[in-house]
Amino acid sequence: MIDANEKSSIIRMFHVHHNYGAKRALIDITLDIAKNEFLFVSGPSGAGKTTLIKLFYLAESISEGQILIDGMNLSRVPPKRIPFLRRKFGIIFQDYKLIPTRSVFDNVALVLEAAGKKKRFIQKKVRSVLRSVGMEDRYNALPPSLSGGEQQRVAVARAMVGDPKIILADEPTGSLDAEAAGFIMGLLRGVYLRGATVIIATHDKELIRKTGGRVLFLKQGRLEGSTFVDKQHDDAIF
Repeated sequence: MIDANEKSSIIRMFHVHHNYGAKRALIDITLDIAKNEFLFVSGPSGAGKTTLIKLFYLAESISEGQILIDGMNLSRVPPKRIPFLRRKFGIIFQDYKLIPTRSVFDNVALVLEAAGKKKRFIQKKVRSVLRSVGMEDRYNALPPSLSGGEQQRVAVARAMVGDPKIILADEPTGSLDAEAAGFIMGLLRGVYLRGATVIIATHDKELIRKTGGRVLFLKQGRLEGSTFVDKQHDDAIF
């Protein structure tokens, strides 16, 4: 974990708007996210949490305003450079998005193969990451044979394997039981302690209470405010 005094912004947003046709999904969002920050984006369904996450890795385009990612202005990124931008991120989805016909090992290895890494490095790195999430013994299994918690462990491994600067997690525990959710959050805390910025979109207040961190509140596309949740002293937060 990086000392707080050494932190600077890794994501900056300036008056960002996003529209789906006539619908305004995000309205005038301005914020800074620090390097090595553990951050929740909270709010009810439809508040704009997923849209915000998608803007960071250009799965959605900005309608108005500017976003800087690690000093890179997203409005100036040509299409051919988008894959290189996305290597800064590890992305975790609620529905896992694993390839059902590829093994656990192959699902994780795809990230490194796309980055042009050598086979020997891929073999060593993937096995190491699968070991860290408790899935080394299932490396040859196909995703449909795994439980939801196991599939999400593989999804976390895939997000971690490229050593990204930023982890984006969209409702990563929404379909998991409490034990599996706790394990996933422990993995994400570990990534944060090793220096990454972790951004989690969730409507689960109990998850935030148990974990702690800075929380941004979205409502109907607007940033309503932010606070810091100390998991030891959270009675007045929600």
